[in-house]
Amino acid sequence: MSAPTRIEELRREIDTLDRQIVELLNRRAACAHAIGEEKQQQDVVAFAPAREQEVLRAVVGENRGPLSDEALQSIFREVISACRSLEHPVTVAYWGPPASNTHVAARQRFGPRAVFTALDSVADVFDEVEHDRADFGVVPVENSTEGAVNVTLDQFVDTRARICAESYVQIHHCLLSREEALSAIRRLYTMPQATAQCRSWLSRSLRGVEQVDVSTTARAAELAAAEPCSAAIAGRAAAEHYGLNILADKIEDNPHNRTRFLILGAIQPPPTGQDKTSILFSVRHEAGALTEALSIFSKHRISLTMIESRPTRQTPGEYVFFVDVLGHVAGEGERAALRKALPELEQRCLFVKLLGSYPEA
Repeated sequence: MSAPTRIEELRREIDTLDRQIVELLNRRAACAHAIGEEKQQQDVVAFAPAREQEVLRAVVGENRGPLSDEALQSIFREVISACRSLEHPVTVAYWGPPASNTHVAARQRFGPRAVFTALDSVADVFDEVEHDRADFGVVPVENSTEGAVNVTLDQFVDTRARICAESYVQIHHCLLSREEALSAIRRLYTMPQATAQCRSWLSRSLRGVEQVDVSTTARAAELAAAEPCSAAIAGRAAAEHYGLNILADKIEDNPHNRTRFLILGAIQPPPTGQDKTSILFSVRHEAGALTEALSIFSKHRISLTMIESRPTRQTPGEYVFFVDVLGHVAGEGERAALRKALPELEQRCLFVKLLGSYPEA
């Protein structure tokens, strides 16, 4: 018998390592199951974004390669999701249909074992969470190319739902179709945001093709799958879900195009030291009122990462302001700046609404 080759030796080592990984994963799962039983006795929700963020940061801190940090985090998200399913099945509402970017974000955050519900609008997602028909909801809030998602910001004025986590998804658009060549395309289904993110490519490659606006990229793929000589701008997940050909990949104009999604729920994650807080406020309709309100954050050395204004839709010329700041409302000691600033903000504003403090993604 010939001596084993180097490849055979390495494969045997992999087999041994795989057995050890399986044993360790099951030991981890047993710990998660025990935690789940404790949580059920204490009536605590299984999803713990602060703890999960802590685990992912620790994993990256231990990584010495050759796996990239992103690859390792992706693996551990699946591990966390599988272990969380032993604690309690989590129900998640998202702006659908299936294979939309929001669905991708929801699966990335909660893993494939969660129970997902596709809804027709962002407002429906808020309503599902507010009325306890879903544990959590996932909605888009801003895109690096097109800016804020106003339909989401507008919901925060009246909602009782809180923000308990955030997630970023790299958005790669594809041209999908039943056809096999670009020359066969006569109609393009696309949502306005996707059209804007692929404007240069469309002007070069599909000039003169009829464009039909739809609500989501997944809806575009669904329509293209049912109609000859049609195409859709959507992601790879939609191509797989609807059985479409990818005629062109990564057609977005900005290669760093990504969307930020908010996780809605009833929980308030504890401080982690790397947190973000979302606040909604309005000021008097007079000169300098907004400047005075924002100066409070500067005074306490609090960094703003986002500010958007939206009309109140009640009185012409009146606006509410949505801001994201670094810090946690329950911070202590050196991290108590936001807790000290909020009372001052309330004195300067007509109203202040805390939307949630959560781990920064």
